[in-house]
Parts: sequence; C-alpha cells; structure tokens
Amino acid sequence: MTLNVCVIGAGALGTAISQTISENVPVLLHLRNQELCDDINNTGYNTQYYPNQKLNENIKATTDFNDLKECEIIFLAIPSSAFRTTLQRLKEVIDNDTIIVTTAKGIEYPSLNTMGDLISEYFDENFVALSGPNFASEIMLNQPTITNIASRKRENAEKVKDVLATKEFKVKIIDDIKGIELCGVLKNINAIANGICEGMNINENARYSILTKGFKDTIKIIEAIGGNSDTAHEYCGFGDLIMTSTSPESRNHTLGILYGQRLIIDEAASGIVFEGKNSIRAVRDICNNYDINSDIVDFVYDVIIERIAPIRAFNKLWKKIE
Repeated sequence: MTLNVCVIGAGALGTAISQTISENVPVLLHLRNQELCDDINNTGYNTQYYPNQKLNENIKATTDFNDLKECEIIFLAIPSSAFRTTLQRLKEVIDNDTIIVTTAKGIEYPSLNTMGDLISEYFDENFVALSGPNFASEIMLNQPTITNIASRKRENAEKVKDVLATKEFKVKIIDDIKGIELCGVLKNINAIANGICEGMNINENARYSILTKGFKDTIKIIEAIGGNSDTAHEYCGFGDLIMTSTSPESRNHTLGILYGQRLIIDEAASGIVFEGKNSIRAVRDICNNYDINSDIVDFVYDVIIERIAPIRAFNKLWKKIE
C-alpha cells in the first residue's frame, strides 16, 4: 500500500502524528515557518517542539500548498481557529475526493459549525474525525495509545486506519461522527471545570462529583443533537474526558486551575491555544438552542466568560447537584 499522505501543522500533535504515520508510509509535513521547515529537512529535528527526538527519514517538510496536490489523505493538525482559512487555501489545490482528517476539538463561533461541518462546506461530508485520549508527547515517544476515528463513509475511515495504526498506536473505528466531534469539544469544558475546582482547592469528594456530573451532561448533550450516547463511553468520550480533566499535562485543566486561582493568562502573548475557552460560548449557545440544561457548561461559562468569582460560581453549581 502506497498513499500520498500529508499532515498540515508541525506543532506537537502534527509532528507526533507524522512520526506515527511514517512507520507505514512516507509523510509530507506542511507548516508555515520556513526556518523550521529547513531545520526539519536538513537536520531531521523539529527544533521547536521536539528538539531531542529525531524524525523518521521519510518525513519531508514543506511550506508550499502546491506540494499537496497529489495527496490522497490530509490530516489537519491545526487549531480550530485556523480551519476555515486553511480549507480555503486547500480548495485551490486539492480534489474533492481527497480524504481530510480533522484532529481539532473545537466549534466555530458564532456559526456553531464543527470542524467537520467546515470541511463539508468546502469539500464533502465524507471527512474523517479523529479523537481520543491522545497526548502528543506520548505519541511521539511511541508509547501505547489508542484513538477513535469516524466517517460517514466507512471506506475513508478504513484507509485512514491503514496509514495511522501501528503496533503501539491503535485505531478503533466508530460510526458516530456527531458524537466523536462533540466528545472532543465537551471534554475540554469538563477539563476547565475540574481545573477551576482544583485551583480553588475544592475537596476531592466534590471534585469527582463534578466530574461525574460533567460526564452525565456530555451524554445528555450528545443525545440531544442526534449523536449516539454509546460514543460517550468510547476512548474519545470517557477516556479523553478523564485524562483531560485530571492530568497536569492538559492545557485546559491548567487553564481552569489558573481561573480557579483568579489568575488570567494572556493567550496572545503566551502563544498557547486553549480550545475549551474558545468553545465555551459555542457550547452554551448549542445548549440554549436545543433547550439543554447543563450545570457544568453554565459553571464554566460563569467563570470564564462572565468572570464571576469562582467560589460564587461553585456555590451556585453545588446547590444544583443532586
């Protein structure tokens, strides 16, 4: 099997996915930074994200979108905020039958489009969504990892699995495209919620009660918009929610801790992307549009958007827990 595969985005996840795919087929890694592109091609190192880990030799970097013309599968390992502009550029150079894989876990605001919705807008609805408890640093180290993928076209999911799966990186196909995308978004909301509680030094009995409530709300939201509740019990659901909500490696968990401590981070200055913060307005609107009551969504919205004092927001939330 030989497929032309490209990964757009040479950040932590994009580089790690490229390394995994390169165990099976050659990979074209697209990025914007010409200096970093030259480093990768000349030295074999992504000096910005993995300066001590050599990339496999069949990974080649480029900054030219025209080099993507022959690609049959393209992984988008970029923030959700960059999706639309990237798709607009891709539309100029690739065919509609190119399989596009989204790894982003966000919702466009105020359109409330998922990343899959955006792909369908520019190409077709047979994209593939990838989501799971997948820290890039562990993928890069070739440590045991599993992820879910879903597509409306089973054949596309099978092709993506073929290029992505290795002995250590397992891939499970599910059929719920709505559910897999929503799980990726909602786990970030839960991670922030639990980070806020940790930042306030809320006791563990209460924190894990909040985590349980968040999992229940996730199921309720998925069902309300036409997804399958079983997806919440998959790796992309329960597994990712627990990992992101409890691990110090989780950026959204860390963001919640900072807000719980009444510390506000300057994202523009830091260059760190917090998908959960970008999604909270959209998820709140979705809940309102579908008449869904989610106490966890309201809690995070109160602290992050309304800037209500965390202890006041927690007391409001705790009164509703039963």
